[in-house]
Amino acid sequence: PKETIERLERDAIERYAIDEVVTNLEVLERVEPNPTLLAAVMRTKHLMNPAVLAMARTLVAKVVGELIEKLARDIERSFSGRRHRQSLSRHGAANQFAARETVRRNLTHYDPQRRQLIVRQPLFFSQTRKRLQPWQIFLLVDQSGSMVGSVIHAAVTAACLWNLPGVRTHLITFDTQIVDLSDEVHDPVATLMQVQLGGGTDIGQAIAYAAQNIDVPKRAIVVAISDFFEGANPQVLLDQVASLLGQGTQVLGLAALDE
Repeated sequence: PKETIERLERDAIERYAIDEVVTNLEVLERVEPNPTLLAAVMRTKHLMNPAVLAMARTLVAKVVGELIEKLARDIERSFSGRRHRQSLSRHGAANQFAARETVRRNLTHYDPQRRQLIVRQPLFFSQTRKRLQPWQIFLLVDQSGSMVGSVIHAAVTAACLWNLPGVRTHLITFDTQIVDLSDEVHDPVATLMQVQLGGGTDIGQAIAYAAQNIDVPKRAIVVAISDFFEGANPQVLLDQVASLLGQGTQVLGLAALDE
């Protein structure tokens, strides 16, 4: 039965990681787009003929669009401002609700018989805008096979950051070679379809490449996303990180990046 075929195909991809299933055009036309499917496409796109690859790209675009819709709002909110606790307003969003101040101001409306507090006027913290000086953010992504989920979310995160005012985003993938995808950060689908999974790991070389492209060290963030199984000389990596920290650059090491 059709339902059984679809269930087997879905389980092959999602439960058993039989990624070759997605090289079949009929399967791609039936399967529901999701991040697991996207990871399978990335691992097998080199095996696809042009027709299958075109269909895969359409599915990749749909999944990426859904991820951006989920993540963009949180990222924008992080950069948009912070709650100003000294300033209260009668209007605001749910995440600005001033619970303690609302209770205190409405205590006169307490009904002792019902043992209920009647809130006649909720209060909210006002939101103050942050004044952003230009920042550079470097996302250095290990493209070894085990990092496929992080590669996907790094491309999506880079696209979200690209839309923010005052932020210049660099997306760099690496194994033993470096590929600078910064010019295509705005198009995560094109970025993901270019990534070649596999190969060795030279994190120190990627850190050095980022260091060469920093304009103002104290307004730069370098994020290394890797399993940190360094294939090159680890002392080079340590020296590069120490040099960045010494000049005031923020350095983050992430073993994974997901929602």
